[in-house]
Amino acid sequence: MDDYLPLFVKETTWYNQIVLGALLPEKIWTPLPHFLQGWLRNYIAGTLLYFISGFIWCLYIYHIKRNVYIPKDAIPTRRAMYLQIYVAMKAMPWYCALPAISEYMIESGWTRCFPRISDVGWASYFCYLGLYLIFVEFGIYWMHRELHDIKPLYKWLHATHHVYNKQNTLSPFAGLAFHPIDGILQAVPHVFALFLVPTHFRTHIGLLFLEAIWTANIHDCIHGKLWPVMGAGYHTIHHTTYRHNYGHYTVWMDWMFGTLRDPLEDEAKNI
Repeated sequence: MDDYLPLFVKETTWYNQIVLGALLPEKIWTPLPHFLQGWLRNYIAGTLLYFISGFIWCLYIYHIKRNVYIPKDAIPTRRAMYLQIYVAMKAMPWYCALPAISEYMIESGWTRCFPRISDVGWASYFCYLGLYLIFVEFGIYWMHRELHDIKPLYKWLHATHHVYNKQNTLSPFAGLAFHPIDGILQAVPHVFALFLVPTHFRTHIGLLFLEAIWTANIHDCIHGKLWPVMGAGYHTIHHTTYRHNYGHYTVWMDWMFGTLRDPLEDEAKNI
């Protein structure tokens, strides 16, 4: 394992050079400690990803495909989206502490990460990836559910996100509009998994950034109807009932623990 550590540092240094080297003068970021370089890189990359993915998706569903996917009266106002952006931007510096800390723990040899797929082989890689995703799905489900069930956690943390409780107040920009501690708690299963499941480092980093795209997608109120994916149709129900569809990527945890509510069944009842 100790032989892996320089490879992890080399890879994060490469990421820093790609992002920071392309966007900032070297005299600004090269004097910073490696940990702060990682945090700054994650902050810049995360912010860019949030705005680019949110803007493109809003442009497509609210303007290019206006009234195709979402009725006119269900399109959120610009004021609602600006508020979501404001809340997300206040939390973004804190969100980015989590991947910076996880990288530090990986580089220090505290986790079960490995740097190259060839270190374990493709068969083991996919087995480990499956276990990782199951653990993350389970962890996020219960973290999210407890943020509702434990009343002080809901009042002081999760209620910040649930002010968006109608279709015309939800948008892709709501995906990261959380109290910063709430956002970190819901992402922390990604880090806990590193101590239990051998995980490919680059895949872990990629999945963390996929969170930003995924959360934008599940707040657009468009039901993709792709079973067993926990898409926006399910998540919109979560924002309106508060008691269903706590899952993240799939419906399986809600199905197992009795909290699943299917948007297609709701549509059938309303016909």
